[in-house]
Amino acid sequence: MSTDVRNPYYDGYVGVAQIRSFQIRPTKYVSAIYIPIAPQHVGRAASVGALLLPLIAAACAGAPAIFGTHGLAADRIALLGWVCTIISCVVLGIITILVVVALVRRRPARASSADDRIEHSGHAIRWIVIGGIIVPGVTLVVTFLVTLVIQAEVANPPQRPVATIEVTGHRWWWEVKYLGVGPSGSVVTANEIHVPVGQPVRFELVSADVIHSFWVPQLAGKTDVIPGLRNTMWMQADQPGVYWGECAEYCGLQHTHMNFVVVAESPAAFQSWMAQQRQPAARPIDAADADGLDVFRRSGCGTCHAIQGTQAQGRIGPDLTHVASRSRIGAGTLPNTPGNLAGWIANAQALKPGSGMPTMTLSARDLRTLLAYLETLK
Repeated sequence: MSTDVRNPYYDGYVGVAQIRSFQIRPTKYVSAIYIPIAPQHVGRAASVGALLLPLIAAACAGAPAIFGTHGLAADRIALLGWVCTIISCVVLGIITILVVVALVRRRPARASSADDRIEHSGHAIRWIVIGGIIVPGVTLVVTFLVTLVIQAEVANPPQRPVATIEVTGHRWWWEVKYLGVGPSGSVVTANEIHVPVGQPVRFELVSADVIHSFWVPQLAGKTDVIPGLRNTMWMQADQPGVYWGECAEYCGLQHTHMNFVVVAESPAAFQSWMAQQRQPAARPIDAADADGLDVFRRSGCGTCHAIQGTQAQGRIGPDLTHVASRSRIGAGTLPNTPGNLAGWIANAQALKPGSGMPTMTLSARDLRTLLAYLETLK
């Protein structure tokens, strides 16, 4: 929404305050307020800035912490982060102390003269050599060596991966294929990755369009997803849970809403999930579900989407064979509820402008029957 802001001291408008809501984390929202004002109203702008501080704090609440790790690779990367952070803090502290000492012990001001000369002191030279060459050099060497050791540790998993997952970055969603399983040679899903706890999983990353970056902060480091290249990485979750992942490389209009989740579960639960995902879509069990499948066909949904076990074999959008089993839709944009799914089908452009999902013109009856059918795809 937009709100006009009048300047009481000027016959006109200072600007327009635009308030826009956007999603920072699942189920967490923050409003960004932009108020263009004249320079003489800096005080007012400062007051607005002070009001924004709680919103900024709310934006950070619940975000995945890179130091709150739950995976072997992420643990080592966090260790490197702590080393760099501690070294930076020590260096900053030393520099701050030296600056304060220099200010306190500075020489008294005096009139300059032509006889003034720069005094050379062995003590000063030692400060330059030790503080400006030796200490920075040792610090850089130590940091470099620690980095090499950690890179070697995270280059390969500690044991053979139990699964290979191909992840394809699209604008703006993630296609997920479990290779070498199922009748067709792969299990296909979207924006939701299941992995067994305590066992490494191999990822092969490819891009269908532009450069993306695959990142699960609490489980592993970033890996670029580049068109024409197949980058590999591995991941191991040490604790059960749902971990938030995201694209960490700006890739266009909906980069912010190109997210996914990694569900870490027990090996038994993982195998059960895989067995369920191998199955084709459930057949309609009553006339209402059959009508929903008919709406799916008549509306051209199968041109973009696939539902295994039906004639719909589209490859442009996400595979919908088990769409009702996923926790979110729109690459993390919304929770997967009947109401949100109906809104996404009817007008996805209002929820995620620029996405590849077109606006569907359906009657209320057709929308209800299509939604009822999709809810059976678990």
